[in-house]
Amino acid sequence: MKNIVSRFAKDESGATAIEYGLIAGLIAIAIIGAATTLGTKLSAMFTTIANTLPN
Repeated sequence: MKNIVSRFAKDESGATAIEYGLIAGLIAIAIIGAATTLGTKLSAMFTTIANTLPN
C-alpha cells in the first residue's frame, strides 16, 4: 500500500496536462485580444476610407 501511495505522489503526468491546458488557454486569450484589436482598427480604417470617398 505504501508503494502505491509513493508512486501516486511521484506521478507528474496530470501536472503536465494541466500546464499544457494553461498554456493553451493563455495562447487563446492572446489570439482573441489581438483579433479584437485588429478588428477594431480595421473597422476604423474602412470607416475613414468610406467617409472620404465621394458619394
